[in-house]
Amino acid sequence: MDAIDLQILNLLQKNGRISIKELAAQVYLSSPAVSSRIEQLEKNNYICGYQAVVNPIKMGYHIKAFVNLEVEPVCKKEFYPYIQTCNNVIECNCVTGDYSMLLEVLFPSTSELDSFIGELQRFGRTKTLIVFSTSVEHRGIEFSLE
Repeated sequence: MDAIDLQILNLLQKNGRISIKELAAQVYLSSPAVSSRIEQLEKNNYICGYQAVVNPIKMGYHIKAFVNLEVEPVCKKEFYPYIQTCNNVIECNCVTGDYSMLLEVLFPSTSELDSFIGELQRFGRTKTLIVFSTSVEHRGIEFSLE
């Protein structure tokens, strides 16, 4: 991993559809050299995938919430497979603190969110925070050698 690899990662995080030719121009390498570097970054799991960022509101998902869930360690074996099947859960993290899980969810309505919370409560106590607005959207990390 060198400064050029970091620059490639930064550029790809900003625009995953940037052409190899444009990347090559910005990092002052040939297109084949950049392709080879990207291939190595993918092979070594520095780049884990590419995806489109979709506007959930345009798709009818008007409610974004964070759900804290207290799951006893013995219940995690049952919880993990269950949560994997929940399509409205866009992220689930095991965390420290009073609650052991932090879920980010998207729903079309509060009533659907409420039903989901009811299902979750079989695993433990919940605390839900509904998002009013987002001042910083999900973004990558700017990498440097320093």
